[in-house]
Amino acid sequence: MFIRKDNTLKWKWIGWGAIITLALVLMGVLFFDKPLFDLINNPSCNVNVPDKTNGLCVIALLMGVIFNWKVWLAFSILSVIVFFLYKAITNEYDFRFAFVKIKNSYGFYILSAIMMSGIITKILKIIIGRARPIFADPTLFNMFSQSHEFHSMPSGHTALSFAGLVMIGMLFPRIKWFTWTLAILIGVSRIYVGAHWGADVIFGAFIGMLCADFAKAVLKKINSK
Repeated sequence: MFIRKDNTLKWKWIGWGAIITLALVLMGVLFFDKPLFDLINNPSCNVNVPDKTNGLCVIALLMGVIFNWKVWLAFSILSVIVFFLYKAITNEYDFRFAFVKIKNSYGFYILSAIMMSGIITKILKIIIGRARPIFADPTLFNMFSQSHEFHSMPSGHTALSFAGLVMIGMLFPRIKWFTWTLAILIGVSRIYVGAHWGADVIFGAFIGMLCADFAKAVLKKINSK
């Protein structure tokens, strides 16, 4: 979204994207987060006490399990290891050569994007300190809180999933429609299960997209040298 075909960043688009995202987040906090939450959230599908008889609830909760930071990290690291072993074995067990080539692997691209988004998201969660929907007050903040209940903004699942899935879509353009659709559904599912407000998801999506584009631009530049 913020990267050209030659892998250079569209800085003006990034600037406008940041302004629009900030405006939507502020509008969400002040106006539409509560009505949007009431519209999308399923009160019986709570992340702590789920309704296992509801198929849609089960799917939404499974998304939260499958696309959390641990799974993304394990998937990307495993991809890098497989690439490393493949390169080493096909080059007469030259492990030094394989290690140098790691930065060219798709797994490393995904790992870089999710690591960047994960670190940024964690820092912002602590600084912003927004209360989760369980408090029923979208304007409640407790800055620099260490409590999980005040780590609602931005949505970590959404940020990581957009970072990983947008990157996969760029690496495999034919399935881009699927990766973007899945990323959006993951974001919506976080509201459905009562884990986040709408503004949290919007903010997380922007961070994930930006991290994917930035990681690809930087790695492509490094690998071209």
